[in-house]
Amino acid sequence: MDNDNPIAVLFDFDGVVMDTESQYSLFWHRIGVEHFGMDDFEDRIKGTTLASIFAKYFTGKEQLQAEIIPALDRYEQQMAYEYIPGFLDFMDDLRRHGCHTAIVTSSGERKMQAVCRAHPEMKTLFHHIFTDKMFRASKPAPDCYLLGMETFGTTPETTYVFEDSFNGLKAGLASGAVVIGLSTTNPADAIAPLCHLVIPDFQGFTFDKMKRVDK
Repeated sequence: MDNDNPIAVLFDFDGVVMDTESQYSLFWHRIGVEHFGMDDFEDRIKGTTLASIFAKYFTGKEQLQAEIIPALDRYEQQMAYEYIPGFLDFMDDLRRHGCHTAIVTSSGERKMQAVCRAHPEMKTLFHHIFTDKMFRASKPAPDCYLLGMETFGTTPETTYVFEDSFNGLKAGLASGAVVIGLSTTNPADAIAPLCHLVIPDFQGFTFDKMKRVDK
């Protein structure tokens, strides 16, 4: 790869690097049913920070917030963190081509520390792990992906974003990057309008295939 034109590959975490979205859906579905009578609450909050969720849905419910925070923390400490199929092979290919890589997640630092305890190799797989407190506005605002570009010195034309949630995909598009959606969380036809390519997982996906994706 030409060092004068660095390439950044930025990954959302849940549903992109690790197969966790179904586990989160169970947690937030219960919250939605018990406190709001909603059976789709988990879909409404995907890709957003906990602070944003509280600001939008739990204003004036400070006691409930105080109960959810430790409950979610305990839940995340015990979750199963398994890689999306093909992810590690794809990362090896990106490394061979000299790409800059980062996780860009709405999750908090404590959760990502739990992930790194379960998978110590995470610390060497990526050049950076950006968490919720590192950017001003959460997805669908593009701040997190713009921070990734700024950190690596790349442009939207040389930045690739991998996302699965609607808010995350919107954030990627708003940043101007090439956006590749994974249909791990939502149906392919539902996310197709919000990205430049849809893939089911990373099996058989390569650096060369990524580079051929057009905006």
